Amino acid sequence: MTLRFYDTATASIRDFTPVHQGEARLYYCGATVQGRPHIGHVRSALVFDILTRWLRDGHGYTVTSVRNVTDIDDKILANSLASFADGFQGGHPREAWWALAYRFEKIFTEAYGALGIEDPTYEPRATGHVPEMHELITELIQAGHAYPAEDGSGDVYFDVRSWPRYGELTRQRVEDMQDAPDADPRGKRDPRDFALWKGHKDSDPETAAWDSPWGRGRPGWHLECSAMAGKYLGDTFDIHGGGLDLRFPHHENELAQSAAAGRGFANFWLHNGLVTYQGEKMSKSIGNTISPEEMLQMARPLAVRYYLGQAQYRSVLDYRPTSLEEATAAVERVEAFLKAAQEAGVDLGWTPAEIPANFREAMDDDLNVPRALGALHDAVRAGNAALHSVPSNDDAAPSSAAGSARAVAAMTEILGLRQLMDLDGASGAAGEHQALDHLVKDLLERRAAARASKDWAEADRLRDTLATAGVQVADGAGGSTWSLG
Repeated sequence: MTLRFYDTATASIRDFTPVHQGEARLYYCGATVQGRPHIGHVRSALVFDILTRWLRDGHGYTVTSVRNVTDIDDKILANSLASFADGFQGGHPREAWWALAYRFEKIFTEAYGALGIEDPTYEPRATGHVPEMHELITELIQAGHAYPAEDGSGDVYFDVRSWPRYGELTRQRVEDMQDAPDADPRGKRDPRDFALWKGHKDSDPETAAWDSPWGRGRPGWHLECSAMAGKYLGDTFDIHGGGLDLRFPHHENELAQSAAAGRGFANFWLHNGLVTYQGEKMSKSIGNTISPEEMLQMARPLAVRYYLGQAQYRSVLDYRPTSLEEATAAVERVEAFLKAAQEAGVDLGWTPAEIPANFREAMDDDLNVPRALGALHDAVRAGNAALHSVPSNDDAAPSSAAGSARAVAAMTEILGLRQLMDLDGASGAAGEHQALDHLVKDLLERRAAARASKDWAEADRLRDTLATAGVQVADGAGGSTWSLG
């Protein structure tokens, strides 16, 4: 079966043919590091992690993957100014916007790592690519598709009416679109024009601005992805991915500014579905949210990954109170079989030829993981039957189960599950320490935030909680460290 994906831009299933033979180039939107990751962030990263593994291990492509980090943004500045301020106030150090962004970036990285999500080939930050953004803005102005604001603000806007294809990704007419809320409308020709460059405001920190031909300022949200995708993947690349909620305005605007500058941009657009709570949209105001941290407190990373990756990527993933229990039971049956096969002397090394045909067909059919998991569990059942069909001391037992075991090893590795399994017991202590480190660091970060806001009672409570669990905290100039007392 030919590898096929559902392309959001054409609303159709299309055969995948790479731009460069033997290579697959993938860009997907990463985090705006304004706060802690939510479950949607992690699901999206996991979807494209599985895609990367299938392109590489299932089809032999050399994959170049790029996941950006938005480390300058209105929300980052607002969150910094809401609870902190640059410099010093009242003799107490405060957290700058760039420090807040870096702190949350590390938390995202830890969440990805805990679930076995591989590092992308490149993970560029927006603040490191301002020259590339200036180059793209200049191209758009020269082509007549962008203009500096006439009000002297230093803003530069994309002229949506100058580009007849604007709205093609989401199949909308300009007249039906909402106004772009990303900059003051006074300098716009059309309220739907979106900001490519934002002139510096007196209310912004001085550190949140870069020199440009249009005055000091900072990049618009949409601009950064076009600039970074072009730098690392070329003007035309294979796949652009992200959450369904990014289709408009973010991805629509990315496509418009890149295409208007004469760049082919992405051949495929893949969007993963959202996560709900018992059929309802997650909302902090309703109180029906669950975070990756909470999931990792309730279940092993292996089970959390299985749960987050088990649905077809375009579908809604619904969370219920029993979801992690069900995922744990399902994936631990797979783990138990691989462990039993290994103890029976089966070599779990595999080659692409040992990937089952029904698994391959499912993955080639728009990354249909539910069907692929059906193939996985079928192979586990067949393998268990082979292991138990003859006495355990009979050489026929491992040999008859070997094919199933290697097939299961291949499928679980491609799905990113095998790396989180404890097949020989040797990784148990390391895994427990990693989980404990994740939880303790979370409490230490909460304690640091409480101390910064002078909530000494909360800071002391968190320290006492750790001490009760046998965790000793040492405060130093570089932050807090922990050890088991």
